[in-house]
Amino acid sequence: MRTHGRGPESVRLALLASAVVVTVAGCGTDRTPDPAAPGTGGPVPVVRLDAVEHKLDQLHDWALPRSTKYAIPLRALQSYGYATVVMAKAQPNCHLGWTTLAGIARVESNHARFGGATIATDGSVRPVIRGVPLNGTAGNATILDPAHRSSSTVYARAMGPFQFIPDTWNHWGIRADADYQALSHALESAKPVATTALSGSPDNIDDAALAAGRYLCASGGDLSTPSGWRRAILAYNHSTTYVDQVRTAATGYDA
Repeated sequence: MRTHGRGPESVRLALLASAVVVTVAGCGTDRTPDPAAPGTGGPVPVVRLDAVEHKLDQLHDWALPRSTKYAIPLRALQSYGYATVVMAKAQPNCHLGWTTLAGIARVESNHARFGGATIATDGSVRPVIRGVPLNGTAGNATILDPAHRSSSTVYARAMGPFQFIPDTWNHWGIRADADYQALSHALESAKPVATTALSGSPDNIDDAALAAGRYLCASGGDLSTPSGWRRAILAYNHSTTYVDQVRTAATGYDA
């Protein structure tokens, strides 16, 4: 069963039409060894994580040349870089690279540009990006929307630039602009945040990138290893086609 539904960008490009569900890496003994994990794209500058305004502005000069080189929105790159810095502090053994976050965002929403969406200064993505109803058709999982408790059936839709389903967001969602100390327990323990005020929004690219980083680290362990990286991406979307797509995009951003 998929943890995530297909991203709308993936659906539009029919990238996942032939996705094949496979066992998690390491379960078999006769499988070809995993390719190397994509590079991390180099170090991200150290930034202050305490209560300062516009924390992501600290990454403007780092993100600007990469935005031009890779045709990624500057504001999106700041989000990926910031999430990488935060996770390096919270879980240093994870070795999350911004390129992996960028690879996922490219496949899921074309870096928050699907359907003409844009990223506001505060990270909000508008119009909101929603996936197809997860009703069990076209290779998707069947997932009910937990926010609707009525006699009629309402299927969940993946949300935002990283395409989280509601239940996954409820566990991993996090508000990126909060002071690190307020988030440290959740970040370092892979547990939900203490209050809903700290859970953020899947429609904010800063929150979504950090939540994706948390989920990947918890799922894959050491993402610098071939098996750890593959395990993390399979947890995000249990498809070998998806893993290949993210790998290709992430590797391209390390070039």
